[in-house]
Amino acid sequence: MVSLGNARFCIGSKIARVVGMRAEGTFTVVSFVPATVEVPIVVVTAAPAGVAAMEKAFEGEVVGRAATLFTAAYDQERGIGTYVAMEAFEGTIGGRAGTFNFAHSATTTGSDATNRFFAIVPGSGTGELAGITGEGGIEIDEDGTHRIWFEYEYEIG
Repeated sequence: MVSLGNARFCIGSKIARVVGMRAEGTFTVVSFVPATVEVPIVVVTAAPAGVAAMEKAFEGEVVGRAATLFTAAYDQERGIGTYVAMEAFEGTIGGRAGTFNFAHSATTTGSDATNRFFAIVPGSGTGELAGITGEGGIEIDEDGTHRIWFEYEYEIG
């Protein structure tokens, strides 16, 4: 293991991995379009399930856009539910350009967020983000600002 600034490099025989990287940014939802999905089996619950397509725009150390498939079971009246999202990101992370997928989910009881999950999909990176792996998170500030961060590593060489 070799360190250079905040980055650590794991050097093997042919490929090196840059580990311990973190990039933070904010995002806005550019569009949110409910989608119709034909489900052959109907089950009615107290939290209706739905699907939407979203586009997001990112700024900060995370710059670019994402196409998002958003699914949720959510009771709008009570503000209770769970979402699961799969995102296809195009842009730069920490100054490196490319594309990759990431997935995230959370549950809310109206005033909190629990059961959070966030993962970069292994093997999905292209360009300078080929080989990216890791995790991250999303927080929403009281003023509505959406913050995102990635804790990641990638291959070089």
